[in-house]
Amino acid sequence: MRAHAATDAGASHGMTVKSTTGEALAPGEELGEIAATFVAARQACRPLEDFPGMIPGDLATAYRIQDMAIDLWPEDIGGWKVGRIPPAIEDHFGIDRLAGPIFASTIHEVSNGHVLAMPVFDGGFAAIEAEYVAVIDRDAPPDKLTWSTQEAAEMIRDLRIGLEIASSPLATINELGPTVVVSDFGNNAGLIVGPSIEEWQSRSLDTMHCKTFVEGDAVGSGGAFTLTGGFVRSVQFLLELGARRGRPLRAGDVIATGQTTGIHDVAPGQSSTLDFGRDGELRCTLSAAAPA
Repeated sequence: MRAHAATDAGASHGMTVKSTTGEALAPGEELGEIAATFVAARQACRPLEDFPGMIPGDLATAYRIQDMAIDLWPEDIGGWKVGRIPPAIEDHFGIDRLAGPIFASTIHEVSNGHVLAMPVFDGGFAAIEAEYVAVIDRDAPPDKLTWSTQEAAEMIRDLRIGLEIASSPLATINELGPTVVVSDFGNNAGLIVGPSIEEWQSRSLDTMHCKTFVEGDAVGSGGAFTLTGGFVRSVQFLLELGARRGRPLRAGDVIATGQTTGIHDVAPGQSSTLDFGRDGELRCTLSAAAPA
């Protein structure tokens, strides 16, 4: 996997973050301080009591923070997660989805039914999400800013079942809204990638079902049909966003296209099973993340 070059995706809007010495920071430094705080908290596995500064008012600023955090993180990006912006507020942000990086070391390919231990931030936010994972076939042209649904579909090499670990040192990350989620790597802490889905190109989304269990209890059900626009729309969104950010999708990138049964809170010590019916099963146990 290769790292993606960083770009500025927006500007600060009247933020008033201070440094650890109490001195006021310039706008770019304010955003860098937020990024550095999230990165340090993740590396130390230390909970954050609140967002470390003024909450960004727009997604452009949030993606700029994310870009700065990516530059500070000592790993290559192996894929991306896509999250749904709630329909009630998507008009405010002008888009229906958001994105965050998935780092290569946190992506795990498993066989059907294999149990994998996955770390989450104890004292922060932790949840599991049932996903359909698209594998990108080839490098996207860096200067192509607009993609049709058909063009996006042709960029998908494979479709697999998946389990996203949504976790952040900030327990209130989802409550604070999309710009906060974007600021901390899209609230991602890992991805389990399972077997390929047979005949996915010709199958109706209505045939792709999933049920989620935590500690043996059913907590959600759904499938690929619950994704607004389907998994192809998520790939289309990322192709366009990636080009605008100077981070075009690369061959082999894995894309967690969005939760399909809900966002289900978990804690260290618990276990989960995702039953994708004819397409397989994924299982994991959750542990408390420890500093590297």
